[in-house]
Amino acid sequence: MVVLNLATARRSGDTLPSLETGPGFIPRLERKDMKPRSLILALGLALPLAAPAAENPAVVKAMEEYMDFTEYGSSIIWPEQIPAEDWKKVFVIDARDAAQYAREHIPGAAHIEWRQAIARRGEIPRDRTVVYYCNTGSLSAQAVYALRLLGWDNVKVLQDGIEGWKKKGGFRANELATESANKPAGH
Repeated sequence: MVVLNLATARRSGDTLPSLETGPGFIPRLERKDMKPRSLILALGLALPLAAPAAENPAVVKAMEEYMDFTEYGSSIIWPEQIPAEDWKKVFVIDARDAAQYAREHIPGAAHIEWRQAIARRGEIPRDRTVVYYCNTGSLSAQAVYALRLLGWDNVKVLQDGIEGWKKKGGFRANELATESANKPAGH
């Protein structure tokens, strides 16, 4: 990995560092005391260099095939769709960072941050339903999309994430939704 080093910018007599680029180029700021003008100039020069990698035809084809043939809603699941007794059969993964996981998580959930989904895919079973969640569903959706492209058709996003799961009753969401649906109108 090549890093843009902005550490040479000084408070007085600012100079721009040399720019190195290449595959995996990631701009990184290494000093907090840069003048705003130098920072803007350096970033202005660096951003065009951080363009996405060239298209890989095999990746594009895999994505097109997935988008063409996946069924609408096949990669999401609502808390209400999982009866309380079935949660024990589901492999649940928390996609959030370690601090959020430590603070609160769905009981029994494994912790694989969304950015680690591909690197740690060997830890994810293929023989049962896997539910990936974050706070609202947006980060876990990225992990699920990547895993499904790699053939993990059993992985689903918990729609509305842990926040929706809590609001809907957690492990009791299915039971509460069923009770609500069976109540006569006006009661």
